[in-house]
Amino acid sequence: MKLFDVYPLLDINIVRGSGCHVWDDNGTEYLDLYGGHAVISIGHAHPHYATAIARQVSTLGFYSNSVINKLQEEVAARLGKLSGYDDYSLFLVNSGAEANENALKLASFHNGRTRILSFNKAFHGRTSLAVEATNNPAIIAPINANGHVTFLPLNDIEAVRAELAKGDVCAVIIEGIQGVGGIKLPTAEFLQQLRQACTDSDAVLILDEIQSGYGRSGKFFAHQHAGIKVDMITVAKGIANGFPMGGVLISPQFKAVHGMLGTTFGGNHLACVAALAVMDVIEEENLIENASKVGTYLLEELKKFPQIKEVRGEGLMIGMEFNDSVKEIRTRLLKEQKVFTGVSGTNVIRLLPPLCLSMDEAKEFLTRLTSVLN
Repeated sequence: MKLFDVYPLLDINIVRGSGCHVWDDNGTEYLDLYGGHAVISIGHAHPHYATAIARQVSTLGFYSNSVINKLQEEVAARLGKLSGYDDYSLFLVNSGAEANENALKLASFHNGRTRILSFNKAFHGRTSLAVEATNNPAIIAPINANGHVTFLPLNDIEAVRAELAKGDVCAVIIEGIQGVGGIKLPTAEFLQQLRQACTDSDAVLILDEIQSGYGRSGKFFAHQHAGIKVDMITVAKGIANGFPMGGVLISPQFKAVHGMLGTTFGGNHLACVAALAVMDVIEEENLIENASKVGTYLLEELKKFPQIKEVRGEGLMIGMEFNDSVKEIRTRLLKEQKVFTGVSGTNVIRLLPPLCLSMDEAKEFLTRLTSVLN
């Protein structure tokens, strides 16, 4: 049997990692500025994380969520305190797509509606909402058997209000910072107005922080830059430093009923230990503050490159947009300069490094980027 070929794969076999660096099977060292789509939050093979995982595997590697798991309660308590949402509840799942689907399901239970509002170029998981590449102001596309999604222009509050006024909108789902869509940021004013518009229309406001959360923006959640609280928050990627895990943070306004939601692997013992180790390191090593400091430096320095059309982002979630295709630039960064980066569309290079990226490593990346661009 061979692999189902749906992803273009690099001909590089990574066998070891440490912090923001990885090595292939030839011993070649690379600077990792992508972290596997932002899943590596605390760095590759962090000693505390690796020890916690190994200890749990040696005792009880996995058990389903069908029995009491005190680790889940500890994850919920720690996450609530660290994120500033300690009065919310937590439902643990396996991935970002599953987190978003459960959030949408819960929203529909809450108000009995089925239509969803999202935004052009949004991405909320391959089984729910995909990137909408059209330039049309509003597109109707299937979401599931019970409803549909309307795509609107990002930061256009009047378009949102017009749809909410129809009275059939179940929820608005928006990324704290668009990732796949090219590192596009909702403005603070837009998020504040969106919060009020959803409250006025009894629509549920869901913040997809799957890529932009867990300290990546310089705050625990990117929407916290706007000073708002939302009804549900979906998380994954950095929550367990690469171990498959996701979750939904749920406002007290939603009442839990047995059988309402379900998951097989969500919140298993091994995943919970991984999540707790991540929160230990984030706190002990001040990684949110580091993301803000190093990210601000990178954003300021990248804006000085005349070859880059626009630099966007917050913290260590950065997009560099060029006038032309970035394929050659990204290839040369990898092959010549040994730097992993990401891409969005044809013209944007994405940087999503581990939150432990040091100032020296940031400067080293700028040196290597200069070599390519010059």
